[in-house]
Amino acid sequence: MPETTLGGRFTFPGTLLTVHRIGYGAMQLAGPGVWGPPKDPEAAVAVLREAVSAGVNHIDTSDYYGPHLTNQIIRKALQPYPAGLVIVTKLGVRRPTDKSWQRAITPQALTAGIHDNLRNLGLDALDIVNYRVMGSGHGPEEGSIAEQVAVLADLRRKGLIRHIGVSNVTATQVAEAQAITDVVCVQNYYNLAHRHDDALIDDLARRGIAYVPFFPLGGFTPLQSSTLSAVAQRLGVRPMQVALAWLLHRSPNILLIPGTSSVAHLRENLAAAQLKLSAQTLAELDGIGAGAAKH
Repeated sequence: MPETTLGGRFTFPGTLLTVHRIGYGAMQLAGPGVWGPPKDPEAAVAVLREAVSAGVNHIDTSDYYGPHLTNQIIRKALQPYPAGLVIVTKLGVRRPTDKSWQRAITPQALTAGIHDNLRNLGLDALDIVNYRVMGSGHGPEEGSIAEQVAVLADLRRKGLIRHIGVSNVTATQVAEAQAITDVVCVQNYYNLAHRHDDALIDDLARRGIAYVPFFPLGGFTPLQSSTLSAVAQRLGVRPMQVALAWLLHRSPNILLIPGTSSVAHLRENLAAAQLKLSAQTLAELDGIGAGAAKH
């Protein structure tokens, strides 16, 4: 697939890692509730192979998806990994048998998480590891993350991690992490209707740091907007393709990791990079976020 259909390229700051701006998020490869195996394991393998064959070279995952199973599916589908593939994972959460989401933030838990990711992905070192802060719901909350970032920095010095990012964080926490180590990416909740990080995105863009929105299509509550639907109808595409295209237009440091367990849906997501949105259309779509902020 031509590079232009994947949104162009982005190089993580201070690294040799260059990715296409549309990647793939692996969370939906697990079963319902991000727990257990998928209903169709072979279909999960097929989606990953289709993504890579289409030019995707940025896969976002975590060993607490499943848990463990999503990384094992990635290994089965893609190993030996193609040259240039960047796998980004995250730490800070554990999934006990009651299927809940619990903090795993002690030095011992973080170190164990690194070894889980290495083992299940079949890697000697992890390209990028995000420290994922468990805040309130899907949003961040203030509080020091210095201890956890320092643990990752130490694991980097030991050669188990190549680069470090942070997830579900405030601007203050980003600055705190940067005082400890180089931060190459920030992964937060952001989409057409959820615009709280606008100032942070612009600040990171000035410094060449990647911003990777999770729930770019609304997550467990998909985006719904009459404006979005009207724009999509006018362009002859699906609303979610417009929402992804808007993110690519929003800032050159935004990288997308939409997830799916369907090859057809994957192709739709990747095709979003081909959409050209006029200034008038972008202004229409910007109004969705302004309206949401008033509620």
